Amino acid sequence: MILNTTYVVVQIIIGFGSGLIVGSGFVAFLTVLGIIPRLVQLSKSFKSLDLYQASVIIGALLGTYLTFTDYTFDLPYYLLAFWGILHGVFIGMLAAALTEVLNVFPLLMRRLGIDKELLWLLMAIVIGKIVGSLFHWIIFVDII
Repeated sequence: MILNTTYVVVQIIIGFGSGLIVGSGFVAFLTVLGIIPRLVQLSKSFKSLDLYQASVIIGALLGTYLTFTDYTFDLPYYLLAFWGILHGVFIGMLAAALTEVLNVFPLLMRRLGIDKELLWLLMAIVIGKIVGSLFHWIIFVDII
């Protein structure tokens, strides 16, 4: 009984810690890329800043809810098309913002004085992404 309780507590701690890490990474990613301030600047909608913030928060919460539940939407095709367009716009904005920020790594490495290790940093990021994806697909995805 104690072993089972300890196991559950350890799972809760790991899950909570992982959630904090992913959430912090998402916020840092949006902050570093500067998507929201850039949208506000380009659209000249400074008065709607609260709506931008609320939409990011609601979107993250709704996405989390839909990820962890079996709830599905039965929507007409035109609403699914609109939903897909919104996803495409978001992915496109992320890609465009990432290309603008891609110079961050060399600049950061130069300022820290470790510009000779830039290759190691990029390889660590690439290998970490590959290992994480393989872990996810091998462990968590039931293909058959």
